[in-house]
Amino acid sequence: MKKVLGKALGAAALALAFASPALAADDAPAAGKWQVKVLATSVLADGKITAVRKDLIGLPAGSQTDASNNAFTPTLAIEYFALPNVSVETICCFTAHHVSGAGALDGASLVDHALILPATVTAKYHLTLPGGIKPYVGAGGAWFFYIAERPGATAQTLGATRVKLDNDAGVVVQGGIDIPITKTGLGLTLDAKKYWISTTAHFYTANGTEALTTRHRMDPWVLSAGVAYRF
Repeated sequence: MKKVLGKALGAAALALAFASPALAADDAPAAGKWQVKVLATSVLADGKITAVRKDLIGLPAGSQTDASNNAFTPTLAIEYFALPNVSVETICCFTAHHVSGAGALDGASLVDHALILPATVTAKYHLTLPGGIKPYVGAGGAWFFYIAERPGATAQTLGATRVKLDNDAGVVVQGGIDIPITKTGLGLTLDAKKYWISTTAHFYTANGTEALTTRHRMDPWVLSAGVAYRF
């Protein structure tokens, strides 16, 4: 985690160094109402069991889970500036993860695949620095939709033929920086989001019996870098 954040900060410093000489304060691009961002995103999952609500298989004491990271997913962000320094942003992306065992379940394959749509809306406040550089902070809400979940090999061995992860709501905070590189609205952007959100996992046997129900905290970091166009 520290290594990823260090790289992101280094990229920001490098972009700032290149962008600052190119655009003096009086060369800042005209501010439009809309901004579109095309991003490369890393999703650093932090999933843990917080409660076992039903257990017909007898989980051993100390059972825990570990959700995989997604090193790269393409992301589209659309932002509307209601005021010169206040905007509303939403993002669109799909991120794929699997869930393995930890603790007493170390090495177990529990969820082989889960596709997540992290529907997110945030309100952001932007500072304005020389050259039109805009650091920002924001906060908002999110709803995670889970699609195409599949039981892992270990879960199947224990009799699970289907797994369902509940869609759920949570909150998100973010911070980042937009750096103009031309006077026509093109720029670079770096963004970091922290989510607090949970889900409930349901494991079913072939006859439809719900054999295991567990509540999980998700709480991922979502780190993005890319290009922006404001118009």
